[in-house]
Formats: sequence, structure tokens, C-alpha cells
Amino acid sequence: MEIQPQKPTILNPDEQFPGQVWLDVIATPQTDDQRVTVAKVRFAPGARTAWHHHARGQFLYVTEGIARFGTRDGKVVEVHPGQTIYVAPGEEHFHAASHGSFMEHIAILEAADDPTTTNTWLEQITDEDYAGK
Repeated sequence: MEIQPQKPTILNPDEQFPGQVWLDVIATPQTDDQRVTVAKVRFAPGARTAWHHHARGQFLYVTEGIARFGTRDGKVVEVHPGQTIYVAPGEEHFHAASHGSFMEHIAILEAADDPTTTNTWLEQITDEDYAGK
């Protein structure tokens, strides 16, 4: 058993996270047979991700604020603290904070067989995408 060294908070790149979005890594694979990464992600009001998808899906547990999650069919759902949303493998989606408050979630995802394909980043979402129109 060992205490893991604390890693510095990362400000995510604007290309994938318009607005200010910070990442704190909680856990990463420690052996070759492990795949799970866990991170705390904090979004400034109105900040969002670009469209993206994950090879093995993703769980997101909201800890603070109101989260907005959208899919390509125009559906946007609000998720509140204590709720978990599951995004299926390959499902194109975005995550965002509501305009009125910071939002924080815990992201849990499993690496793909080829780690370079774990996350696939696409174009920026539009204001219409964010609003669910």
C-alpha cells in the first residue's frame, strides 16, 4: 500500500475545453493490467467540452453545481450533485457547467486497447448545442 504523490491541477486546453476547465487526476493505472482513470474536473460557469466520445464509455458523478450533458440528437440533460450519468462507448457528447455556477464532476473511464483511442476529440459545440436546440 502506498500514498500516491499529489499531481498539480491542470488547466485543460481551449481546443477541447472552451472556457476554464481544471483537471485533478485522482487515480491512474499502476500496473499493465489496469485501465481505469479517475479525475476531478471543475468547470467555470458556462465552460464546456468540445464534442467527443470514449472507446469504452464514461461515468460522470456530479459533486457540485448543475451539469449539462448533451448528445448529437440535440438532447441536453441537467445533472445535479449526487447524480451519476453514464455515456456509452462511442456516443458523441459534451459536458458543460450551467451559466450560473461552477460545476464539478468525477470522471471515471477505462482506457482502450490502444490508449491513443481512449478519447476522440471532435469540433467545438455551438451555443445552440449547449442550449439543446
